[in-house]
This record gives sequence, structure tokens and C-alpha cells, in this order.
Amino acid sequence: MATIEILGFPHAYELTAPTSCPDALVFIHGWLNSRGYWQPVISRLSVEFQCLSYDLRGFGGSQSQLETDFHRGSSSASLSAQSLQDINLSFDSLYTPAAYAQDLATLLEQLNITSAWLVGHSLGGTIALWAAAQIPQRIKGVICINAGGGIYLKEAFEQFRVAGQRFLQVRPRWLSQLPLIDLLFTRASVSRPLDRQWARQRVVDFVVADPEAALGALLDSTTEEEVNRLPKLVSQLKQPVYFLAGTDDKVMEPKYVRHLASFHPLFQYCGDNVIEIPDCGHLAMLEQPDAVASHIKSLVIGH
Repeated sequence: MATIEILGFPHAYELTAPTSCPDALVFIHGWLNSRGYWQPVISRLSVEFQCLSYDLRGFGGSQSQLETDFHRGSSSASLSAQSLQDINLSFDSLYTPAAYAQDLATLLEQLNITSAWLVGHSLGGTIALWAAAQIPQRIKGVICINAGGGIYLKEAFEQFRVAGQRFLQVRPRWLSQLPLIDLLFTRASVSRPLDRQWARQRVVDFVVADPEAALGALLDSTTEEEVNRLPKLVSQLKQPVYFLAGTDDKVMEPKYVRHLASFHPLFQYCGDNVIEIPDCGHLAMLEQPDAVASHIKSLVIGH
């Protein structure tokens, strides 16, 4: 693991060796995840493509030393109702997808990656779309995995935001040491149970995520304005944009993936830029790494 400082935050990243392919693959993880989830896919692609994976600001290893020390010394990373309100008032567009896309632009510039395909999971897919709009000269194409939306359903989103905030309130540090807790994470949001190593990683990432970043990314990406902006963003992209959907994904159902994909010219009339992966939930890169890697390779080579 290496780090690069961006806007005062060390960003943890891993970069494989260059290959004969001029385009790098850049992998962007989702909310409360980290770069490690891409390893099964990267191991299948790194022989032919240079691959970059990194932790978003405030997640995984991309946290300030001050925050890291505070978390290590704290008995809990949970948020009280008052601290939730204080944090909600303190962040000012620091955690929007557009802000995270700007972090990515800086990272690519510092690593001298001039031509890349972005592969984003869930929230990472939205960030990838924003980055393609911000730095079109560097981004060759986008592949969104378990990502879609663009429809603001007021009641559903309000319930989701409240549930997410409550979810973040209960993150005691000892949770990751609780016997068998990982078994709960083997089944959450997936079609078939994950290997326990990935479930344990999910527990760790859930516990160590910076409270301000976790809440900020949740709230800033689910406002009515942000959700309604996505279709227009997709419609204006000149690069190819593809969407991989899990047929059993209950977090981002295929119908919502198709909705967002339909605003891109490649959709045509029958969803030519949407690929559904059978027996797959919301973590396609862990559930179906062979299929995900194969589709990425075909799409990149095809352009």
C-alpha cells in the first residue's frame, strides 16, 4: 500500500505494473467499503491492464493521522444524536460525488495516469460518472457496477437517510471482535453468502470509517437535487458508459440501473449498455468476480 496526500488527506492506493494497454483501469469502491473488495477482479485483469484501486477520503486507509489516532484511542466510533446534528451542519459539500471526483482527478494527475477507464461500485459508480464529466480528457469510458438511480422517491429516500443515520449510530469498536458477528455480514445485500474473509472485512470497514465522511457521503449523495442531477449528467457524457447489474440486487434493483442507463446514447432502445449478471446481489465484484472481470475486459477491448 502507498499513500498520496490530497487536500490534506493521505489517500491509500495500490497500483499494479504497467502493461502494453495504454488505458489504465481505475476502481472506485462504494459506501462503507474499501479498495480491497476489488482484489478478486484485479487479480484477473492485472496481467493485461494496469489497475489502480484506492480508498475514498474518510474510508479504509484514507484517513488523517489525527482521525486515525482518535479512533484508535476511542472505545466507540458511534455517533450520538447531537453529534449527528453537529456533523450534518459542519460538512459543506465536502462529501458530494462531485467532491470525491475531484479527489480522483488529483490522484490521477499525481500518478500521471492520462488515459483510464473508471470502474465504480454503487456510490463509486456515481463518483465515476462525475469524474468523467470533470476530466473528460483523461477518462476513456465508465463501467458502473451495481449503480443506477436518478429517480427521487421522497418517502423512500427520507426513510433510507434516517435508517442510514441510525445505522451509523451503533458502531462500537469492539463490534469487530464479537464472535460470529461476521456471519451477519456474509449474507447482507448479496445473493449467496460471501466467504467469511470478506464478511470480516465488511465489519472492519463499517467500524473504522470516519464518522463525518460516512454521514456526509450518505446525506450528500441522496439529496433530491443530487439524485435528479444524475440523468442529465449521464446524458451529457461523450464517453461510453456501461452498467453491470445484479439480477438479485435489492439495494440497486436492475430497473433502477436501466433507468439511469437509458439517458446515455448507448442505451439505444433496448438497453444495449446494460449487462445483467445472474445470481448476483449488490456486491458483484465479490459474488461474481469471473463474470465482472470478463465483462470489463470485453468492454474495454471493444473500444
